[in-house]
Amino acid sequence: MVKVPEFGREHTGLRKAGEGMTASEADAWFVREILPLEAALMQFLRHNWRDRGDVEDLRQEIYARVYGAAKKEIPQAPKAFLFTTARNLLINLSQKANVIPIDAMADLDALGIELDAPSPDRSVAARQELRRLQDALDQLPPRHREAIILGRIEGLSGREIAHRMGIAETTASQHLKLGMMALTEFYLRDTPRRRT
Repeated sequence: MVKVPEFGREHTGLRKAGEGMTASEADAWFVREILPLEAALMQFLRHNWRDRGDVEDLRQEIYARVYGAAKKEIPQAPKAFLFTTARNLLINLSQKANVIPIDAMADLDALGIELDAPSPDRSVAARQELRRLQDALDQLPPRHREAIILGRIEGLSGREIAHRMGIAETTASQHLKLGMMALTEFYLRDTPRRRT
C-alpha cells in the first residue's frame, strides 16, 4: 500500500497566492497527478537502481520530495517533475555510494595503486580495437561512414543526421542501417572462430 506523505498535514489554512496550497489540496493533487504514475515510477526505479530491495524506500523518498515541493508550488508538468526528482535522487545516492573514505585513499597511495589508470595491456588492447574500428570505417562507402559517425559516435538522432547530411530522414536511416550491417560483417569476417 502506498502511503501519502504526512508532511504538513497540520497546516489547514489557505496560503497566499504563490505560497503553495493547503495539506488537503496537496493530498488531492498528489492522489490525482502522482499516484497514477506509480507503475511507471517503479519500473524506472527497478531499471535504474541496482539493489531491488531499496526500490520501495526510494519510491517513498521520491513521493515525500514531490509532495513537499508541491505544497510550496504546484509543478506545471507533474510527470516530468516526478521523474526528474527520481533521477536526481538516484544520481545523488550513486555519488554518495562512490565516495571512498580518506583512510582507504591513503592505503591505496601507500600501495602505489593508481585509481583510474587502465593497465598497460588494457591500453594496448583498446588502441588495437580503435585501430580495427577505424580500418572498418575506412572501408565503408562515404555516406554510410558519415551516417555512422554522426549517429553512433556523435549521438545525433535520425532527423539530425538527415539534416547534417542534407538528405531525407529515411535515406539517412538507410545509410546508417547499411553501414552498421557492413561493420558487423567486417567484425564477423575478421574475428577468428573459436573451437568448441
